[in-house]
Amino acid sequence: MTDRALIARIDHFVLTVASIDATCAFYGRVLGMETVTFAGGRKALAFGHQKINLHEVGREFEPKAQRPTSGSGDFCLISDTPLDAIIAHLHAQDVAIELGPVDRTGAMGPLRSVYFRDPDGNLVEVSNQTAVP
Repeated sequence: MTDRALIARIDHFVLTVASIDATCAFYGRVLGMETVTFAGGRKALAFGHQKINLHEVGREFEPKAQRPTSGSGDFCLISDTPLDAIIAHLHAQDVAIELGPVDRTGAMGPLRSVYFRDPDGNLVEVSNQTAVP
């Protein structure tokens, strides 16, 4: 074993959702993510060099989490768009801000964050890096 991390980056993670169509519409409208279709008609939300794979409750793909549940996600996304513009866009899209802007600590240093929920109740944090790593 090495003293370095064996993982370089996140490729994708999975959200279990009540409605894949509603989730794709929300993330496309609110965060500009692209809906992509891949193997077997599965759907994902693509952005940057990552994606969020979507599983519908009761129709999950194997293998899956031990107890997949809609609304149990809590994750942070980094944006280069100024947080004030993100907040204005969230307001324009009638997305309620749960918390923020607030200072947080991310994987690469200080963040300024805003929190809101998607249609399933997942907690979405969108942040600006406030110091150059």
